[in-house]
Amino acid sequence: MTGFADRALIAERKIRELFPPTPLQRNDHLSARYGADIWLKREDLSPVRSYKLRGASNAMRKVLAASPGQSLFVCASAGNHAQGVAFAARHFGVRAVIFMPVTTPQQKVDKTRIFGGDAIEIRMVGDYFDDTLAAAQAYCAEAGGHFLAPFNDVDVIEGQAAVAVEMLDQMPEPPDLVVLPVGGGGLSAGVRMYLAERAPATELRFVEPAGGASLRAALAVGHPLSLSKVDSFVDGAAVARVGDITFEALADVPIGHVVVAPEDRICVTILDMLNVEGIVLEPAGALSVDALVDLAGEIRGKRVVCVTSGGNFDFERLPEVKERAQRFSGLKKYLLLRLPQRPGALRDFLEILGPDDDIARFEYLKKSARNFGTVLIGIETRSPENFERLFARLAEKGFSYSDVTEDESVAEFIL
Repeated sequence: MTGFADRALIAERKIRELFPPTPLQRNDHLSARYGADIWLKREDLSPVRSYKLRGASNAMRKVLAASPGQSLFVCASAGNHAQGVAFAARHFGVRAVIFMPVTTPQQKVDKTRIFGGDAIEIRMVGDYFDDTLAAAQAYCAEAGGHFLAPFNDVDVIEGQAAVAVEMLDQMPEPPDLVVLPVGGGGLSAGVRMYLAERAPATELRFVEPAGGASLRAALAVGHPLSLSKVDSFVDGAAVARVGDITFEALADVPIGHVVVAPEDRICVTILDMLNVEGIVLEPAGALSVDALVDLAGEIRGKRVVCVTSGGNFDFERLPEVKERAQRFSGLKKYLLLRLPQRPGALRDFLEILGPDDDIARFEYLKKSARNFGTVLIGIETRSPENFERLFARLAEKGFSYSDVTEDESVAEFIL
């Protein structure tokens, strides 16, 4: 019986039939910012713009080797796993039925169809992923297919480990630290198991979105558990429960080695990488880079690899990403302003604004029976300190207001 590292090496060689190694690139911008030697393992440049093709193709290959007559594969996914399964099905000449939630963005549905062509059938079922998954598993059992799990599968984990195989081949010596995004844990488990055998001195740090920190929750109690609530913004990593199989490989990770990244801060990182480097990352793909803020004190002077796990970003989301980034950076705030219902009151308020303050949203309905009306106003500025001066001037002029920038109900309405 070969060891895990040997099986990962075989998987990596077989994956070469589908696509060449993804680049490992030194990033001067991040290296200068953090005083470290920072490299990006660009999984966003795979044929399906994520690492998911590795695990899907390795699992499909091994199933076909063990059962040559197996011709039907089934999966449930709203994104990168679906695209990986579609690409692999066309490559191996088998049929795949891919279940996706009805709420899946059309861009992801179209890309899955492009990668799979005639080899796949897409079925849109359920408003929520749990309903989609149940329908896919029921169909799979009825039709005699093989269900391809997105992460909780030993062959998928083995395929994802090919990321680490390539990384070590592309470097003269192993890095000091590797930063990995975590969703269900397939990539993290595979890379950790491979490096444990082939580069045991390399340290690992793991990153989860704050609204889906299922690994950290599992480590706290010693076993996987389902989160009661998940923020789906980081859709490629917002997983309610880390996999049972993947957790076996991660169970002894020190909880302090898991970084929790706020969703709004991830938006700042997405925009930074896009505007400065021209690199398009989806929210999950930006996790490892975003975590450098938290790791700054321990990475200085070290060689660090960040795995940018995916680049399937729908640019229709860009306004929301910009909005959230501005709010996190303190460059945009929303106020509920009590405004006297008299001529000239609005002009009085406008005269309080500074030269760098800009009104981005203004909603007001005059109510003739009242002396005051409430205005929802959004203000953008160039420096967070400008708001301190604005609030001081509002108080000086006697304006009553409430800062509702962090109010979740207001945010849901605005976004």
